[in-house]
Amino acid sequence: MIKRSSRVILPPPVIYLLFLALAWALQALLPVVLPRNPWTAYLGWGLIDAGLLLMLWAGLFMLRRRTTVNPYGTPQRLLDDGPFRFSRNPIYLADTLVYAGIALLWGSLWPWLLLPALIYTMQRGVIVHEERLLDELFGDHYRDYRRRVRRWL
Repeated sequence: MIKRSSRVILPPPVIYLLFLALAWALQALLPVVLPRNPWTAYLGWGLIDAGLLLMLWAGLFMLRRRTTVNPYGTPQRLLDDGPFRFSRNPIYLADTLVYAGIALLWGSLWPWLLLPALIYTMQRGVIVHEERLLDELFGDHYRDYRRRVRRWL
């Protein structure tokens, strides 16, 4: 049995919240306002709704299949159907949709400027370690899945 030494830097929701807090602080220090109108509000709420629905679908799917949702946990099985047939990381994709929706509602450029750093942090600080564990646990089955399904979309 593989003993997992977690190298995930922080829980993913905390990473997203820290980037939102940093964007908010930067906006307070150096405002860079983007235009806001009813369409940005509709799109912002739409992205938040889509993110929450995707998160719920993926989370319930994982629970129903009796594998962990916890990034510090050890998965019991490799999921390659449901939302996992479109993205290897549907919950992180959902988190990013929520982040983008909030960015639209705020009407600030800062969350958009920080988005590449957020994605990089998620990939290097969370996803790479999870992928390494999945490769150790599921071997060829995971490598085949990784060839068929993209990391984000």
